[in-house]
Amino acid sequence: MQLIRLGSTPIKRIAACAAASVAMALAVAGTAVNAQSSVAPTLSVPDFTQVVEQTEGSVVNIRTTESVPVRRSPMGPGGNDPYEMFRWFFGPDFVPPGMPGGPGGPRQRNAPTPPEQERTVPRGVGSGFIISADGYILTNNHVVAKSNGIFVTLTSGKEYKAKVIGTDPRTDVALIKIDAEGLTPLPIGDSTKLKKGQWVLAIGSPFGLDSTVTSGIVSAINRDTGDYLPFIQTDVAVNPGNSGGPLINLAGQVVGVNSQIISQSGGFMGISLAIPIDEAMRVVDQLKAHGKVTRGRIGVQIGSVSEDVAKAIGLENAKGAMVSNVEPSGPAAQAGVRSGDVITSFDGKQISQMSDLPRIVGGTKPGNRVPMEVWRKGKTVTLHVKVGEMPSGDEPSAEQGEQPKAEAADVLGLKVIEVSDAVREKLDIKGGVQVAQVEEPAATAGLAPGDIIVTINDVDITSPSQYAKVVSGLNKSRAAALLVMRGDQSQWITITPRK
Repeated sequence: MQLIRLGSTPIKRIAACAAASVAMALAVAGTAVNAQSSVAPTLSVPDFTQVVEQTEGSVVNIRTTESVPVRRSPMGPGGNDPYEMFRWFFGPDFVPPGMPGGPGGPRQRNAPTPPEQERTVPRGVGSGFIISADGYILTNNHVVAKSNGIFVTLTSGKEYKAKVIGTDPRTDVALIKIDAEGLTPLPIGDSTKLKKGQWVLAIGSPFGLDSTVTSGIVSAINRDTGDYLPFIQTDVAVNPGNSGGPLINLAGQVVGVNSQIISQSGGFMGISLAIPIDEAMRVVDQLKAHGKVTRGRIGVQIGSVSEDVAKAIGLENAKGAMVSNVEPSGPAAQAGVRSGDVITSFDGKQISQMSDLPRIVGGTKPGNRVPMEVWRKGKTVTLHVKVGEMPSGDEPSAEQGEQPKAEAADVLGLKVIEVSDAVREKLDIKGGVQVAQVEEPAATAGLAPGDIIVTINDVDITSPSQYAKVVSGLNKSRAAALLVMRGDQSQWITITPRK
């Protein structure tokens, strides 16, 4: 071996010294790592093979079909229509010259219209999972909605035609059944015990690829997206075709039903949403028993409570659901609920945010009389409401009446007038004043002509003169809370009086 010298020091000696230094450094680093091993243990990705082996046989592929109309051709079935281009320009009812009913052609009187023809085409592919040995399968409503045929394929390759037992579009849950026995259902877990960072798996048929397994962690729980249910958010890869498939924990239990993705492209972008299995199974129980879901209602429209409003009305925290409108003669109205009340508890369950109330009320059996706590004029009031059954249809809106002459603007920047008897009767209110003109600071706060002010802080407004007296006594160093009705809606608005 040729030895290359650097000056008077052989390179071999330099290499030996360097090796000794590195060894010493590694020894010191190893000691440090060992000293800290009890504080920061090494984490490893779990082995999912056993969970998959236990569960994938209970996950099914669901394909659906639908009927579509078939364009009738004058040349007969299977013929080519030479006038198709003309129909594209002039419409499907265009009749070529010389043909019966067309220019220059023989007339047809009372000619029978041929029946509309339809054909069955593939509609989509989704997933589902077995929840009972006798063939009940849980999936998403949007997987089976508007279909004329539902076909379930097991992992063994055997296919069954399924029938719909019931669907619930509000929660996107559907229960279907196949004629089979001795199936292996997936064990149902407890979604209330999920925690952020917990490993979960999704099994389904993304893009029609059966029994595809993906993994990830729980990113968030009780994710409020404005829908009826709070969702489980994960980073598990979910794509079209995964809908209706199970979200599974490492114990092999179903904790959710994969339902939605948040995406700008239509494909997975790191955010998936699943229906908590506890909520889904409550729906399943009703679908199995009655074929539909019955929900409670109390007849109120609600909004969120901001920090400013909470401070102005004396609430310790910005929590609860603010009542913006009370349906006349509805369950809440009969119980004494008023616009501007903040519902903080229903049937012993705390209302932390606005979306909690519809979910809790909806899960209450119609006909039950339950306690409800509301925050009103600086104190908690307990009411008892008899829960009604949720109907369909929209609530009518109230109309505004004519506006009489207004008085001078005040420190809130408002000119107000008397509320007409017709408007009071329509809105079912006894007092209030109507806004006729808006200046600063009310304009910045969002008030508009036609709004009706019914309460300022904890004082009910009965007339323009009483309103002026209340406004003149406001503390100009702090914001005042106004309960304002707009149409049939009401909300709290805070305004700091001008000095």
